[in-house]
Amino acid sequence: MSIVAEDSAVIVKTKELCAQIASDPSFLKLQADVERFLGDDSARLQYQSVHERGEELHHKQHAGVELGASEIREFESARDALFENEIARDFLSAQRELETLQKEIGKYIGSTIELGRVPTAEELADKGGGCCGGGGGGGGCCG
Repeated sequence: MSIVAEDSAVIVKTKELCAQIASDPSFLKLQADVERFLGDDSARLQYQSVHERGEELHHKQHAGVELGASEIREFESARDALFENEIARDFLSAQRELETLQKEIGKYIGSTIELGRVPTAEELADKGGGCCGGGGGGGGCCG
């Protein structure tokens, strides 16, 4: 039987992990924060506006265009207002937490496959945390 067959021990345990994650109270709270944000048109539009403006400023800066003080102030003001919006703030926090969870689980699984055993805490710490994966073999950096 293949290790990835639907009824293999690995897939059965993976499904158990997924069920544990999906029923965890902390995960359910994060998921609710994301859903609340997605259901709030005002918060979504505010987030989209700040995100798009940030991208514009980044591209201008990357192209060598000097940003004006007023456009920087306007962006910072819009960003501060976004962080004052509880729904958007909770969404951003939930998004970071969910990404961290996904990366941590990925580190455990990736290291287990590389090492052929469950990694120790020290081995996981040696992997580093940056976008490049730290421990080599990770391809290039983000960005």
